[in-house]
Amino acid sequence: MAEIVIGLGSNLDSPQQQLTTALTHLAAIEGLTILACSQVYDTDPIGPPQPRYLNAAVKVTWKLSPEALLDRLLEVERAMGRVRDVDQLRWGPRVIDLDVLCSSDGAFQSERLTVPHPELTRRAFALAPLLDVEPRLSAFYAESLKACGGPPRVVGALVHPLPLVPPR
Repeated sequence: MAEIVIGLGSNLDSPQQQLTTALTHLAAIEGLTILACSQVYDTDPIGPPQPRYLNAAVKVTWKLSPEALLDRLLEVERAMGRVRDVDQLRWGPRVIDLDVLCSSDGAFQSERLTVPHPELTRRAFALAPLLDVEPRLSAFYAESLKACGGPPRVVGALVHPLPLVPPR
């Protein structure tokens, strides 16, 4: 069973509520157990002019393949109203964005998914929440976070609606 960190981001339609709704959807995925939730960070957008983002991360356990998890994450995005198509603006605003950031099973690559996330070391909005839920990775990512300007501003915490499973 792998421990996986999932990044969450939103900058549309009450982003804090979108993160909470995404967390509720994640908690309902069969075979996925939420172990830890990060703080919520207020971050600058990448790409075209758009509202600021709220970003967070969750650490989960997952038994199936990374691509099976990707399929579940895409289902959650669709259920929350995200539309992915060729006309969508690259790095444009979104109601929710869910990304597999890293896995305890190590690197994985397919046509659909690369783990660790290929942009991870260049994105403070992903690194800071990742290190909240997986501080053991500081040895690998602390310098990258520093090079990105350090952690973004904390504006709250992602709070799981149910009690979390204690880490082993």
